[in-house]
Amino acid sequence: MAAASTTVLSACGSSDKGSSADKNIPSVSKAKTMNIPVGTKADSTGPAPEVAGAVKGGTVYGLDQFDMDHLDPAQIYVATEGAITRPILRGLTGYKIDDKGGCTLVGDVATDAGTMKNGGKTWSFTIKDGIKWEDGSDLSMDDVRHTFERLFASFVTEGPRYVQQWLAGGDKYKGPYDGKKLASIEVSGKTITFHLTEARTDFNFTLAMAGYSLVNKKKDTKEKYDKRPYALGPYKIGDRQIGKSLTYVRNEHWDPQTDAIRNAYPDQYAFQFGFELVASTDRFIADNGNDQYAMSIYNEVAPERIAQVLTNATLKKRVLTQVDTVTYYWPINMTRIKDVKVRQAINCAWPHLQLQTIRGGKATSELATTILSPVTPGYSKFDLYGTDKKPGGDPVKAKALLKEAGKVGQKLVIAYQQSDNSVKQAVAIKNALEAAGFQVVNKQIDKSTFYTQIGKIDNGFDLMAAGWSPDWPNGYSVFYPCWSGENIGDGRSNYAQLNDPSVNKAINAAAKITDVDEANKAWGTVDRQIMELAAVVPDYHKIRNWMHGSKVGNLVYDAGNTCVALTKLYVKK
Repeated sequence: MAAASTTVLSACGSSDKGSSADKNIPSVSKAKTMNIPVGTKADSTGPAPEVAGAVKGGTVYGLDQFDMDHLDPAQIYVATEGAITRPILRGLTGYKIDDKGGCTLVGDVATDAGTMKNGGKTWSFTIKDGIKWEDGSDLSMDDVRHTFERLFASFVTEGPRYVQQWLAGGDKYKGPYDGKKLASIEVSGKTITFHLTEARTDFNFTLAMAGYSLVNKKKDTKEKYDKRPYALGPYKIGDRQIGKSLTYVRNEHWDPQTDAIRNAYPDQYAFQFGFELVASTDRFIADNGNDQYAMSIYNEVAPERIAQVLTNATLKKRVLTQVDTVTYYWPINMTRIKDVKVRQAINCAWPHLQLQTIRGGKATSELATTILSPVTPGYSKFDLYGTDKKPGGDPVKAKALLKEAGKVGQKLVIAYQQSDNSVKQAVAIKNALEAAGFQVVNKQIDKSTFYTQIGKIDNGFDLMAAGWSPDWPNGYSVFYPCWSGENIGDGRSNYAQLNDPSVNKAINAAAKITDVDEANKAWGTVDRQIMELAAVVPDYHKIRNWMHGSKVGNLVYDAGNTCVALTKLYVKK
């Protein structure tokens, strides 16, 4: 590692000095580290606290670029899919949002956030009374067991893999559809107990992920469930036109007394897809008709409109600005780009500053030099590729590295999402890398299936646009799913297909450290270790700017799910 570090540090030159931030713009690097406490049984008891001034009724409209690739909980691992399903899906645990922007882990359908035994190798959850599906049938313990057993089915390829990895006997289990049960899932009365192969003191946080929301056993249509999941939340799917729209209507069988997390003020949500950022932003600015009642899950203020909106006091009142936990980056396919000097050259040539300008400037993002965001526990500041010193890239250094490797003219196939802004960024990347001696081919991929396509082993891409928010606030939920060689496969999120023995060993060792401070130091070391291999280009840490119509009340951030909190909205009279 020492030798590798010396090689990297001398490759581009570096500086660990940060630049001073504009005082009027939120600073990611100076934001508080994410911390989510575990609540009590009382915290888990419904109903959810009322939102001050909120009233029932009306329709909230959504204006976004693309439809969801997945709605089956077992397949959900993209933030937008998790965000949009919060009103219809429920899990054993979840995040309760307070009126000050904080959140607490609580029991959702469970009476509390779980009981840990055996040092974290055994977890039990008791289910609340009175929870019903959208057809009025009771949530059964068969449903709860089935939810977790079906995670092992062969058609489940895209969701999180933590539970499958940790449940004892899971390595040989093939799912419930042949009638077999998994012995490490035990049901007694209204209590379900999980027996794990390793101590996981954060297992209750894991179960708060949308990917572990509950599934109705009798309504399980396997692959088809992805298009029409059954609801436990305050809303259910009323209508869906794939690629165009998705409508939620009230689930009359939802009992607010059982739900400490969700409010249900609007009569319905009407999500519409196909809007580029400029189109949705212009409609928010005009604030006409039904657009007064509109918001976005994904679409933020268009880069072309950032200055206009954020410098106008009236418009800015209708913007939720939030430092996010996500780091956007470009994984480098380690099976195709095997020379570390070539990967170093990509990092050195990267046009961070130009891309930030295209995104709308400092109001939208902070340049990244690490995989972990500064707000994630375990973050350690370092800059191996001179981004702080030369944020516009260093094509001279990059070309020198390519010459050393004998790879001047190296072809790179780059995958990016289909949108107007992504096209602009792709052109800037192509120009910068070609100035450094690469030959670049850009491949534009449909947004709704983007992560499915880059998640294939033989995807044919050398670099891919990606990003990651911690699944819960620690380093494990970043480094295991995205950078462990144990998590390579179709539908997995190790897009770089990094399988380095020393990194794998470091991730597994850090996961076993029980002292929080020591574990955080270890995750910072893992971050640096991966960057020394130049397996990825960290691009930026995100500052969100979500705009909404003037008749939308209480647009707030859900820190646990890192998204807009749909179930806290109301329509103003």
